[in-house]
Amino acid sequence: MRLKRHCALPKVLWCVPVLWYGASCQAPQANEKADPAARPNIVIILADDLGIMDIAAYARHFRQTIGSYYETPHLDRLARSGLSFSQAYAQQLCSPSRASLLTGRFSGSLGVTTATPRTPTYYSSGQTPPEGYHPLDAVHHADRIAHSQPWINGTTLTAIPHGGPLDGKQGIPVLPRMLEGYFSGFIGKWHLGGHGAKGYQPADVGFSAPTYYDAGGSPYFNWRRLWSRTEVPYPSMPQVKWEAGDPGAETGQDELTADLTVQAVRFLEQRAEEPDKPFLLYFSHFAVHGPWQARPERVDHFRGKAMRGWNGHHSAIYAAMVAQLDDSVGRLLEALEQLGLDDSTLVIFTSDNGGVEHARDGEGHVVTENAPFTGGKGHLYEGGIRVPFIVRWPGRIAAGRWSGEPIHLIDILPTLAGVAGFSVPEGVDGLDLQSLLFEGDRAEWPEREFYWHYPFNVGIPHHDGSPYVPPHSAIRQGPRKLIWDWHGKLHLYDIEQDPYEQTDLAEDHPDEARQLLEKLNSWLEANVAPRYLPRRNPEYDPGEETVHGPFRDLREELLSEN
Repeated sequence: MRLKRHCALPKVLWCVPVLWYGASCQAPQANEKADPAARPNIVIILADDLGIMDIAAYARHFRQTIGSYYETPHLDRLARSGLSFSQAYAQQLCSPSRASLLTGRFSGSLGVTTATPRTPTYYSSGQTPPEGYHPLDAVHHADRIAHSQPWINGTTLTAIPHGGPLDGKQGIPVLPRMLEGYFSGFIGKWHLGGHGAKGYQPADVGFSAPTYYDAGGSPYFNWRRLWSRTEVPYPSMPQVKWEAGDPGAETGQDELTADLTVQAVRFLEQRAEEPDKPFLLYFSHFAVHGPWQARPERVDHFRGKAMRGWNGHHSAIYAAMVAQLDDSVGRLLEALEQLGLDDSTLVIFTSDNGGVEHARDGEGHVVTENAPFTGGKGHLYEGGIRVPFIVRWPGRIAAGRWSGEPIHLIDILPTLAGVAGFSVPEGVDGLDLQSLLFEGDRAEWPEREFYWHYPFNVGIPHHDGSPYVPPHSAIRQGPRKLIWDWHGKLHLYDIEQDPYEQTDLAEDHPDEARQLLEKLNSWLEANVAPRYLPRRNPEYDPGEETVHGPFRDLREELLSEN
């Protein structure tokens, strides 16, 4: 039943499914009907770990409240002037979401299954990868979990296989390369470059003069020396220079979010001098990812705010970080207006996953709360994968609208391809959202299918009260969503009727749950390479399991039935 994934490439290269390559590697094809002069400038602002309830406009939408603890006036203004989606999805963590955004593909099919710290890869540790592996696959990644686990973690790819030096000069289309004729700039968090691997940084995939750091997090003060480091941190890494960052020119700002914002405004100012050449600015914030740090005066403001504690939001530090992020959005919108770029620029604002509920700030407060949604970052419940998503294009997209249509970060690439007049590459999972953007919900829209895959035992609390989350995968088809806990549990929800996942339908609708599980398993078999799947732990004793209850290998049952 499993698809064969071997190919006739030299053993030093990795082997990948044929469907990733071939025609999809060709240069983008312009749409004959497109008017090059009408191509918009594009600004993508990606927040890091910003929960869907962290923006006041979204809090009002879901809670029908007149106030909130967090202050987001500029994001609220963006929502009033654009189209906001209430059912927008990302992946469960940052690197998978970033991979989906840049390729239009579900990250599991790419092999980017999680976000790692500076985890050794076969390349960075100087090892020859096993046959069929990529040199930038993580050698091993695991959280510290004291309990016995029935599944051994799969692995993850730490970079996009874009056709770099370790990809056999073959690769999948990436957004900046697809937008041929655009001047593309990248600012902020990369975390898709194999932890500083040569040939996999923003400039290598088509971004010009990037200001970036290839890591999951960064300090918000005194960061420039860290970003400038060139000494290779892995003794066996076969490159002379570590290519993990470039802090860009000095801005006079001592806080990271403000510094990157100045650099983004400078980019816009430079592009305004060449109005005939469209541009893409991908501004990938570190905010509001940890470490949780903010200017003291901003923190003091939120410590004394009367709304503190609303919706479980107690962290003054996090509130200050949200405010600093909001300031950044406001400054970019202001710059677009001042430079005369407003009407010619399509702006997308979104986040890479849900808010962090499993950690505490430096003062002991839970970072944020995604209620009424269940779960948070690292979960496949709605609180972990449903994110804010706002699109604005003055004069082209009607202002102040909300859409309840389900969308995903995978839709960004095909949508921008369509808007810019290019054909969508083959193999892309996302859809062109133009009919939703320009015609609204009146347009006929297909029933969507979304897939998530997380092949790791994760050291964060499970929704059922267990101390860790086992490997899990999920599918949403139409209104129904199935979460498959690889320990043997199925969770079925009607997201249209029960968006907060309060009623598990799996026991009352076992046939429907089984059908969705079979569909999910078929997708995993066809699209996810074996190394990115969990493996049975031969030392696991089911009789000792007390954390998640009785273990049942549903996948083995499905394979044996077919």
